[in-house]
Amino acid sequence: MRRIEGIDLARGLAVLGMVTAHVGPDTPLLEIADGRSAALFVVLSGVSIALMSGGARPVQGVRRVQARVTILARAFVLLGVGVALATLNVPVVVILPTYALLFAVAACLLRTPVRTLLIGAGLVVLVAPPLRVLLERRITATWNGGGIVDLVLGEYYPALVWIGYLLVGLAVTRADLGAARTRTRLLVGGALATVLGYGSAAVLTRVLDAGPTLARLITSEPHSSSTPEVLGNIGVALLTLVACLWIAERWPRAVSPLAATGALALTAYIGHLLVIKAVGSQVVWQPTTAGWLAFLIVIVGGCWAWRSTVGRGPAEWALHRIAARAADTGVTERSAVDPT
Repeated sequence: MRRIEGIDLARGLAVLGMVTAHVGPDTPLLEIADGRSAALFVVLSGVSIALMSGGARPVQGVRRVQARVTILARAFVLLGVGVALATLNVPVVVILPTYALLFAVAACLLRTPVRTLLIGAGLVVLVAPPLRVLLERRITATWNGGGIVDLVLGEYYPALVWIGYLLVGLAVTRADLGAARTRTRLLVGGALATVLGYGSAAVLTRVLDAGPTLARLITSEPHSSSTPEVLGNIGVALLTLVACLWIAERWPRAVSPLAATGALALTAYIGHLLVIKAVGSQVVWQPTTAGWLAFLIVIVGGCWAWRSTVGRGPAEWALHRIAARAADTGVTERSAVDPT
């Protein structure tokens, strides 16, 4: 299966959005990237996992076993990389540990029907945010000292809530992203989710005299992981995905630099954290327009040049090799699908 440039384009925008959230200047326009970019990144992880396991026609038998092992192997590697990056102590919350946990959960959902995935996503959006607040209160400081508890209930990327993004990505890909009917539904659903999510937060925060707990549940502030924010982020992610698919199909050459960035997303993400470590945390605490543009230009230019001359990125190559070896059951590589 050849790569889908529109998905790479969307992933490229997600990575550059996260870089912008980390080193971009403090302007209202660029603040749009905060939270939404990471949410798009996780939605696209669901898309990639669905593609690895057959897309709209899920694989069966040995190939499903291979896909599941491949996904679990990737989760294990991503967790190790995420923990290693966290030890750099840069002033950035690393998403990869939560990303890895979501990959592991997704390995158990390869046979799940679209309807069930969407119902599950809806329940997560409605129930998980207040449940997270409740669990935070009940878990003692001893239990909440790090590890799996922080991954599930943590401040920035709580897996209990963020699994909703993953379920949406799985569902829309199982429904066939190439079908015009699916894309139309995604446009309508994305627009409704965006308006309902951010609109409800705008109304409720003005109408209600909310205390600290209720305020957390009705805000749409980035990384609040509230129902309005998650719903609005899902809407933005769906609209972005459909737009990227449409644009990449019509102007593939024009978007090839950004698509290359998406194809080398893991390399770009790791690389920008290493650069932050090398140049110092002032690029995060005291960001400048020049520094932000330098990051974007180097990332896009480097990824475009690498993909044009070498192909798969170094981090992606290592991840692919490890996962391929883990899933080797003697079936020919020609039967495997690897869109990432």
